[in-house]
Amino acid sequence: MKRMRSFTNAPGLVVGVPTRPEVIPDPYRAFVFPNRIREQRRLRGMQKLMALSERLPDIPYIRLSKIERGEVFARADEVQRIARALDLAPADLLIDVTDADFDIGRWAKPFRDGRPVSDEEEERFAILLAAALRVLRANDAALTIAALDKVYALPPVILSRLENAHKTFDRWNEATVNAVCRLFGVADKSALREIVMDRYLSGELDAVAGLVADPAARALRSQERIAALSAELARSAPPARRGSGSSAATKRKAQPEPVASELAAPSLGTPPSPSATRALAVFGTPRADGVIAFTPTADVVDAPHRAGARAFALRVCRATLGAGLPASAIVIADPDHRVTAGALAAVRSAEGYRIVSVTFDRTGATKGYSVAPDLELDLDALDPSDVIAIIAAVFP
Repeated sequence: MKRMRSFTNAPGLVVGVPTRPEVIPDPYRAFVFPNRIREQRRLRGMQKLMALSERLPDIPYIRLSKIERGEVFARADEVQRIARALDLAPADLLIDVTDADFDIGRWAKPFRDGRPVSDEEEERFAILLAAALRVLRANDAALTIAALDKVYALPPVILSRLENAHKTFDRWNEATVNAVCRLFGVADKSALREIVMDRYLSGELDAVAGLVADPAARALRSQERIAALSAELARSAPPARRGSGSSAATKRKAQPEPVASELAAPSLGTPPSPSATRALAVFGTPRADGVIAFTPTADVVDAPHRAGARAFALRVCRATLGAGLPASAIVIADPDHRVTAGALAAVRSAEGYRIVSVTFDRTGATKGYSVAPDLELDLDALDPSDVIAIIAAVFP
């Protein structure tokens, strides 16, 4: 029988095994988008989120709750609609997390009250398991999001929460525990803990664990995304009325700063005038399971007049949505347009892009569907910058 290992309270030490750097949990790792929505909602007499939700029929309650709690980043159009419902400027809902007066612990306290305090050793294991999952997927090209859903019964929303250690492993249900054990090829939870600990002790998880556990890394991601969101809101704001105090400095905010987590898209330079026609290079070669690799082709297509500066063309490669969107079709994806139910989206991952149809399920969650393979993605669980609106299609 294998001897179980556990963390001690001494920094960097594990009972009976070689010393490794201590994994210090970030207690606020689930809070990536601090904002003022709850504060402003309550100031306007809406003690329950449902009161605000009733004014926002286009934002499902589940997603609105996640946005307010800071568990997902809001899109610019969502911030604008929430701000209108609260009779505020969109910028009034954003927080400058670089301000010396900002305290993530104080901000998160209303969302943590009443929750049981997790055992510190369980918190550490959640982080190591998240790192082990990321390393496992990075080293095995067959472990796509679709395969994890179809073969191992780990839907994207569960996978995302596991890979970000949003809750400790002892709080997951039996079905999820069994699915993770199958993925690692072990018989039970005890064996899983052993194999994850072995990989930690070997140093295999060192480069990844910090991405999950490091408060500074989490704060930097929040800072970058909020800055980009602020710039996008400034760009899409209506022109200021004469005498309103607008300045050249405000106008220079037209283009958002790039976000490190985004894949590189083709650089299109200065946006053309509405009457101009510009060519878009076509990207896309087929990969397994309906994924489209973001690789250049020799083809070009004309951009629609409403395409933004960051729009790009993507060859479908396989009829993953059925005959209505054949493999030869080329879609125009545009990060500057919002994703809407009833339309299409290109979902970005480490493997490439997947084209899905977008709709709401009966709970109000935003879902993306593919026909071949038969796949359902929880779009609310993904980074909004990875879900890109498709605004047109070309059929050669």
